[in-house]
Amino acid sequence: MTYVLTFFMALGIAAIITPISMKLAGKWGAIDYPGGRHVHTKPIPRLGGLAIYAAFWSAALIMQVWDNFYSMDASTTTQIRGLFIGSTIILVVGIWDDIRGMRPLVKLFWQVVAASVLLFFSFSMNSISLPFIDHPIDFDKLGLSAIGLILMLFWVVGLVNTVNVSDGLDGLAAGICFIVALLLFWSANRIDQVPAAHLTLALAGALLGFLLFNFPPARVFMGDSGSMFLGYIIGGISIMGLLKTATILGLVFPILVLGMPVTDLTFAIIRRKLRGQSMATADRGHLHHRLLDAGLTQRSAVLSMYGISACFGVAAVLGAKGQWIWALAILCVVFALLIIILMRRTAMLAVFGRRHSK
Repeated sequence: MTYVLTFFMALGIAAIITPISMKLAGKWGAIDYPGGRHVHTKPIPRLGGLAIYAAFWSAALIMQVWDNFYSMDASTTTQIRGLFIGSTIILVVGIWDDIRGMRPLVKLFWQVVAASVLLFFSFSMNSISLPFIDHPIDFDKLGLSAIGLILMLFWVVGLVNTVNVSDGLDGLAAGICFIVALLLFWSANRIDQVPAAHLTLALAGALLGFLLFNFPPARVFMGDSGSMFLGYIIGGISIMGLLKTATILGLVFPILVLGMPVTDLTFAIIRRKLRGQSMATADRGHLHHRLLDAGLTQRSAVLSMYGISACFGVAAVLGAKGQWIWALAILCVVFALLIIILMRRTAMLAVFGRRHSK
């Protein structure tokens, strides 16, 4: 029952606060104007991340007091405190970027700073579990504890930028992260990681409440404040309750669940390097751009990408249950589809897009 309360409390708070964030965006000048790579046709406020942050932490902290997260131990309490401080830093950086703009290297610096905060609150990847390996890899016992800390920084910063890249269409990043949050809840609940389960449901509820205003045609964008916050929280929660547990896929589960944006980001880096461009250079080569260029409407493209994300999630669940043959079969089909789209072979997609545009 407390899980249900966590979810609906976050949903209700997000539904109430999102319109307030829209008014603040107009007051502070955080407005996304049409033109360039943008696909919207009218100015839209882009401070929705503030509402997601407020809904998530309000629900999480209220339920912590209400239920004490089933008597959290001192280590978990410390980690949640660190997650709150670090996510607040990343939110402030995102808000500044949404209002004033920020150079990519400066933004990356602050992302690393926010991720480094977690080092002081018992976050690490000193012990990780992988499939087909009976025992977790323990960097401390191998005398390589620094590797665990570096991996943690790369993990969090990598997820921050992965979610940021996926925020290209109305409702896209919020919908993908909603699917991710539900799947991480399934994984955390399966291994009795109760605090992580509450946090993932608070995130799912906040995202669904925000999607009431963000699903195409969107009335508000989450902005960098939202996309960076989501990547940070997903990275932090996965380290808290998932990566340290040897009974699940460890690193592989969260990566599979985020398989679509990870693939999109990987192709973007390769594409820009082959062209001699900076990795931070914006272009119209992302997955959602390919689908739009093939003739799909925004809503059709978003729903298609939800479906692809769900397929990655199903593969992750099957893998967690040991059904690797089925998981690999699904992954092969989905990766083949993504490669067709990302390599610009859009003839079949164009036919599909024309059908949906009629």
